[in-house]
Amino acid sequence: MFKKMNPLFMFIMGAIFLSIQAVPVEDKQALLDFVEHIHHSRSFNWNKEASVCSSWIGVACNRDKSRVVGLHLPGMGFRGPIPPNTLSRLSALEVLSLRSNAISGSFPFDFVELKTLTTLYLQFNELSGSLPDLSLWNNLTIVDLSNNGFNGSIPPSVSKSRHLVALNLSNNSLSGDIPDINIPGLQQLDLSNNDLIGIIPKSLGRFPISVFSGNTNLSSTTTTLPGQPTNAQASKKARKLGEPALLGVIIGACVLLCVLISLLIICRRSKRRNPQREFPENIPKKEIKFKKMASENHDNNNRLVFFEGCHLAFDLEDLLSSSAEVLGKGTFGVTYKAALEDSTTVAVKRLKEVASAKREFEQQMEVIGHIRHENVSALRAYYSKDEKLVVHDYYDLGSVSALLHGKRGESRTPLDWETRLKIAIGAARGLAYIHSQNNGKLVHGNIKASNIFINSEQYGCVSDIGLASAMSSMPPPITHAAGYRAPEVTDTRKATQASDVYSFGVFLLELLTGRSPIHATGGEEIVHLVRWVHSVVREEWTAEVFDVELLRFLNEEEMVEMLQVAMSCVVRVPEQRPKTADLAKTVEEIRRANYGNQQSFETTSETSGSTFPRIGAETVSSSIVPP
Repeated sequence: MFKKMNPLFMFIMGAIFLSIQAVPVEDKQALLDFVEHIHHSRSFNWNKEASVCSSWIGVACNRDKSRVVGLHLPGMGFRGPIPPNTLSRLSALEVLSLRSNAISGSFPFDFVELKTLTTLYLQFNELSGSLPDLSLWNNLTIVDLSNNGFNGSIPPSVSKSRHLVALNLSNNSLSGDIPDINIPGLQQLDLSNNDLIGIIPKSLGRFPISVFSGNTNLSSTTTTLPGQPTNAQASKKARKLGEPALLGVIIGACVLLCVLISLLIICRRSKRRNPQREFPENIPKKEIKFKKMASENHDNNNRLVFFEGCHLAFDLEDLLSSSAEVLGKGTFGVTYKAALEDSTTVAVKRLKEVASAKREFEQQMEVIGHIRHENVSALRAYYSKDEKLVVHDYYDLGSVSALLHGKRGESRTPLDWETRLKIAIGAARGLAYIHSQNNGKLVHGNIKASNIFINSEQYGCVSDIGLASAMSSMPPPITHAAGYRAPEVTDTRKATQASDVYSFGVFLLELLTGRSPIHATGGEEIVHLVRWVHSVVREEWTAEVFDVELLRFLNEEEMVEMLQVAMSCVVRVPEQRPKTADLAKTVEEIRRANYGNQQSFETTSETSGSTFPRIGAETVSSSIVPP
């Protein structure tokens, strides 16, 4: 009997032996040495007794879990130089991300031992000294050393890095000439905001001029960069300008000045004859006619239709002659901020391309005008004769789109996670209420960040309800608005509640990533947000998704849960998307009372601001729009 069991016993023992051998013991010790000898402000779950490949945050291993191949630790509060002979011992490492820390000192000289390195993210640190010789790594494809303090010149040997696809050296103190970086596969390059001089090499002429901006002494063979001093040769030519030519220039300038003065006088006289103020836009002829008719006729057909409960007191003439400014130009028209004489401020949208008949449009407005909810922007009034105008409340804080994408830079106040979560909760509540109206058949049709505002309690508030069905069908070009459109929607007038859910999912991704639904990269490549997020999550580097402005906010679990909700909304099959009532409930439940309940098993990536749990295959459906 013992002989019969012996092969089985041998098999079990062999399996145990192989599993023990698969543990990357040397890599594990190298990581422990690293974290022990560098200051960090965030806690680690790198327990000596735990599996480095299964539970250590930021660590990725190969398939048989025998080696560490990825280390993703952005925003962990590292400070000081990288301890020597620690990370350099990870000889199978392929991806290294230590971005958005406070790592200082020179570039680690022993990183040359990382022979298999393909991706290096060290941006937003305090590294200084000379750049490394990138040709020492044969497999490098992506290098980001931006926003550090590197100085000296760019090594000419960089052109030997034949596999480079992306190189970002912006916002350093690099000087000297730009070497001839003749790498055919290089798709993304950024050398902006350094002290580089000389002429841009012809090999880099395919890149947009913006990748070289901020180098005041840098020029191309054909153009002068913004902020660059006048070319010395051009100055010499100017000094050689003959007296006849100079006299001609002076005479021409005098004639031009006289013409401008005459035009100014004519404009002033014209304004005296017609003192009525207009909306600040190039007014089409039919609108001028409409304004005259509005000011001369006062029958009921030309008056604004106000809804019950509205305490506003003004007429059409007051509105059209008010002080106004353009707030934005969207898919369906131009929105103005109108300040009336009684100090009332409203938002007025002038609709364009309205396809519905007058009666049909009025019926739609009547349905929308009776919706009252704290997370839905109330329609206060409308006009439906020659022009189609709708009047809403004005929100001082502006749209979510403006808050997310406006004026990003050092002077900007980041939109924190608490605010973004409240925006999502409010918008979900508002959309669910909209879908419950008109016997559960009402559709918004144009959910996007510029149509969601923030109310007085800091929650999201949905605006521009139901206009899509009244407008002409919009063609599907690659535009900002098209990024919100569900794949099954080919006619914008035939949007459904399921397509609203898809658009809301894109909006959630926009809140999480800080990226527009459709945007261009530095190389002018068009990127669809849903496809990009899907590709990132599929590679299991979940945290690359999240906005860099969320770095300081320790709400990893909530962000990941919101990402899961968003991904469930943007699946390709409409029937698989959640109903808005369930969606609103799910988003509300993300709010946690106990902030200490953070996930320990995390995976991170370059563009995240923190570390996040993996989203498994059971969460991310293959029915998401493919990249």
